[in-house]
Amino acid sequence: MHSPSPHPLSDLPIRRLNRGDLVPCADLCEDRGWPRDEHQWGLLLSAGTGYGIDAPDGKGLAATCLTISYGTGLTAVGMLLVAGRYARQGIARRLMRQVMEAEKGAPLVLYATEQGRPLYEDLGFSAAGRAERVGGRWTTAGPGGFPSTALSTSSVTTRPATADDLQALIRLDLIAFGADRTHLLARLPAFSDRLQVAEDHGELVGYAALWPSGPTAVVGPLVARDTVVAQALITDLAATTDRPLRIDVEDRHKELLGLLADQGLKPVSRTTVMTCGTADLPGDAARRFAPLSLATG
Repeated sequence: MHSPSPHPLSDLPIRRLNRGDLVPCADLCEDRGWPRDEHQWGLLLSAGTGYGIDAPDGKGLAATCLTISYGTGLTAVGMLLVAGRYARQGIARRLMRQVMEAEKGAPLVLYATEQGRPLYEDLGFSAAGRAERVGGRWTTAGPGGFPSTALSTSSVTTRPATADDLQALIRLDLIAFGADRTHLLARLPAFSDRLQVAEDHGELVGYAALWPSGPTAVVGPLVARDTVVAQALITDLAATTDRPLRIDVEDRHKELLGLLADQGLKPVSRTTVMTCGTADLPGDAARRFAPLSLATG
């Protein structure tokens, strides 16, 4: 039996997290049934700002939250986690209020689970979209993976990214996302198992990364001119790994979701894209197919 906390959770200090907190952060994920994912936490804590509350029983962290600021235009919020033994005691609300105050009115975006959505609505967030997580073993249904005439006749080709591609990749991302994510994208080559770009007659028209999450390979971010480009990138990335794939696809991309279902990727869960301080996300939504992770917006 867990003994009562000697101090009310409302009195516990909120502190900044650092890379020395990787293991406690991963432990907290595991406590809530999420993958440990120290690899992702390393990226998030280097590119963003982590907030944490130490557990009063001395066993790791009671709660975490993380923000990644993209200039003055947008801040992504993620990894709001509370240890099971401290759940439903107001700690998540307190942490979120602190984070929102620290962001000084910047527009915020996050991906909410069904369980988390009521809290965010109470804090002033509104729904701006949906994302569907699909996953499973990739199956090849024909030459090149996707059984698509459009893909097989397209002039789109993909290849591994090089250092020379970074500036063009950042420009493409800026069109899709509407905010400067250079500090996150510059970390992708070291973070990813594979960073792939798509070209059409020499013009860069899309990019995607493949990175490890426990036993799974995650595709994200995925930014592309259209569905054909997105198909080509996913197909070529899938060919580089034996792990099951996972991808969080923006719900507007019904055609891609259908094609992924044909390749054996099944629905896993759904999240709601929510914003605060802005009604609509900046950038070209049609080019945003999948985030790097739900924590990065």
